[in-house]
Amino acid sequence: MAQVPNLDNAPINLKSLRDQSQKELITILKNIRGKKCLVIDPKLGGSLSLIVQSSLLKEHGAELRHLNAEPVQTDCTKVVYLVRAQLDLMKFICSHIHHDISKGIQREYFVYFVPRRAVVCEKILEEEKIHHLLTIGEYPLYLIPLDEDVLSFELDVAYKEHLVDGDTTSLWHIAKAIHKLEFSFGLIPNVRAKGKASVRVADILNRMQSEEPVNTSEQTGVPEINTIILLDREVDMITPMCSQLTYEGLLDEFLGINNGAVELDSSIMGVQQEGKKIKVPLNSSDKLFKEIRDQNFEVVVQVLRQKATSMKQDYTEMQTTNQTVSELKDFVKKLNSLPEMTRHINLGQHLTTFTSKPSFLARLDMEQTLVEAESYDICFEYIEEMIHKQEPLINVLRLLILFSITNSGLPKKNFDYLRRELLHSYGFEHIATLNNLEKSGLLKKQETKSNWITIKRALRLVVEDTDTANPNDISYVFSGYAPLSIRLVQHAIRSGWRPIEEILKLLPGPHSDIKRGGFSSSPSLDSLNGSLHNSDKVVDGRRSLVLVVFIGGVTSAEISALRFLSAQEGMAYDIIVATTKIVNGSTLTETFVEKLG
Repeated sequence: MAQVPNLDNAPINLKSLRDQSQKELITILKNIRGKKCLVIDPKLGGSLSLIVQSSLLKEHGAELRHLNAEPVQTDCTKVVYLVRAQLDLMKFICSHIHHDISKGIQREYFVYFVPRRAVVCEKILEEEKIHHLLTIGEYPLYLIPLDEDVLSFELDVAYKEHLVDGDTTSLWHIAKAIHKLEFSFGLIPNVRAKGKASVRVADILNRMQSEEPVNTSEQTGVPEINTIILLDREVDMITPMCSQLTYEGLLDEFLGINNGAVELDSSIMGVQQEGKKIKVPLNSSDKLFKEIRDQNFEVVVQVLRQKATSMKQDYTEMQTTNQTVSELKDFVKKLNSLPEMTRHINLGQHLTTFTSKPSFLARLDMEQTLVEAESYDICFEYIEEMIHKQEPLINVLRLLILFSITNSGLPKKNFDYLRRELLHSYGFEHIATLNNLEKSGLLKKQETKSNWITIKRALRLVVEDTDTANPNDISYVFSGYAPLSIRLVQHAIRSGWRPIEEILKLLPGPHSDIKRGGFSSSPSLDSLNGSLHNSDKVVDGRRSLVLVVFIGGVTSAEISALRFLSAQEGMAYDIIVATTKIVNGSTLTETFVEKLG
C-alpha cells in the first residue's frame, strides 16, 4: 500500500498542491545534470515520503542518503544537501566538506534550504570558509498534505519556540503557507483568530496580502475557502494532555504515528520475521481505516468483530450451498478487503494490551477528576504518588500540566513541594525542563482564582452519559469530555464568537475577527446558524470550506471531532485542518524537555 496518501476525495484540490511541490523538487534535480548524491535532513525524509516516491528521485539520477555526522560515501561528484535552516545541520555539512578537502576529493556542492534560506546559517558556512564552494538555493516546501482533509506545516517545536524562546519565525512560515494557499484557491474573506500567535499570524497574512496581493478581480463567485479559524494551542492545553480514546488517537498515544504510518514489530502484524520492523501506512486510502479511524475504540472493537463474524458466515455458506455467479462475485469482493481487516484486527488486538491495563484505566479516571476540577486533594496525592513511584517523567508532567491549568496554577506551598520532589526523584538536570514549563505558563504558582469551572459549564465541556456508539456530540472522542478547542470552532461556525465573547476573554490571548478583500457580500460565519445557504455553495455544488489552523499542534482526536462536526446534518461547511504538527500529550510535552549534556 502506498505511503503517499490518495487525495482524490479532498474537498479542495490538494493534489495540485502536492504535484507542485513534487515538480519543484524534480526541477532542482533536473537542473543539476548527471548523477548526484541527494543528502536529506532526516527530519525532512518522512515529509518527503508523503510528496514523492523515492523511485522517482532515483529516476532523476539521485542516490539517496540521510544527513548525519559521518562523511558522505559516494562515487558521485555532485552532492546536493536538502536541509532545514538549523545550525547543527550546517556543522555536519561543514565537517563533510572539510573531510573531502583533506582527502583531496573534488566535488560540486549544492545546499537547498527548506523552506527558505537563513542568514545565520549562511554565516556559519562563511565562518568555516566553505560558503564560496557552495551553490545555495531554496526548496519552498511550506505545507504537506497528510490526508484528504489534513495539512501540516511540519514545525514540531513551533509552540515551544514561540512561548519559551520568544522566536516567532514559525509564525511567518505559517502565514506564508496560508498565503500560498490563497494563490491557489483565492483570497480567504473571513479570518477569525484566538491567541497571541494566531492574532499575529492574521496580521502577517494581511501584511503579505498588501505587499504581494492575491488578485481578487479574477475571482468569480465565492472563494473556495470561505473562512479561516486560527487557534493557538495555548488557548486549550487541556485537550492534548488527556488520553485520546478514538482508534487513531490511541494508535498515536501508544505506537506513535509518524508521517501517516506506524512502525512496529512484524510479529504484531502476523509476519514471522524475527526482530524485523514493519511500517503500516494509516490514511484514507485504506477504506476500513477511513471508516473506523474517528470512532471511539470501544466501538471499533465491536465493528471489527462484526465484520469478522459476517465474513466467517459467508465462507461457511460458500462451502455448504450452491452459489450463483453474482453471489460468488460479491464474496470475492469481500475477500479483497481481507488484508485491511487482518491489519486492523492485529492493530486493535495490540492496542487492547495497553487499554486493558489497570494503570491506564486509573489514569483515565484521574484525567476525568482533573478535568472536573472538584477534588483538589485527591489529584495532588495521585501526582505525588506517581513521583514517588518514579513513573515515566512525561506521564507525570502531562498530569501536572493538566492539574496546573485547571486550577490556574498551584498554591505556592504545593508548587514548591512538587517541584522539589520531581527534582529529587528524577534528577536535578530536569530543572531546565521545569523552567521551560514555568516560562510557558503550563506549570505555575496560583495567583488568581481559577475560572476553569465557569468555562467548563458555559461551553458544556463535560457531557454526562455520552453514547460512544451513536454519538450526538463531539465529547465521544474522550468518552465524556468535549475538546475545548473544537467547542470554540463549533461556536464560530454555528453562531459566531459574539455570543461567547465573555468566555473567550477568560481564555489565554486576544481574539480578532477580520473581513478581507472585496467580499463584504460573501456569507460571514456570523450570518450562518448551521443552515445551508444557497449563496454559500461553491459554483459546482460543493459545500463551502472552513480551514481550521492549529498553531502549536493538534491531536488526532480533535481532528476526529471536526470530522464529526462536518458530517452533521444541516452543517453548511466542509472542514480542512492545518497544523504545525499532529501531536499527543507526550510528544507535545517532550518539546519542553531540555536535553542537557
